[in-house]
Amino acid sequence: MSITLTLPELEAAINYWRSRSPSQGEELALCPQASALAVPYAMLIFDRKQAVEMDELSPAAQQALREWLSITPRSGLP
Repeated sequence: MSITLTLPELEAAINYWRSRSPSQGEELALCPQASALAVPYAMLIFDRKQAVEMDELSPAAQQALREWLSITPRSGLP
């Protein structure tokens, strides 16, 4: 069973990772977790969608979301 993640949830996960690992260097690169989540976040906006299935995401994005979900209460999780 796949977990559906909404655009606001992806944004919250990105913000969580950005607060844990702020951008660094002159280029202000995102940490690997926030970077992995930024791609599906941008695609949802580009495609004008409100949600995505977790199994459609890259392994890196799935892992970042699993870690975020482990500390974030969410109703309806299997």
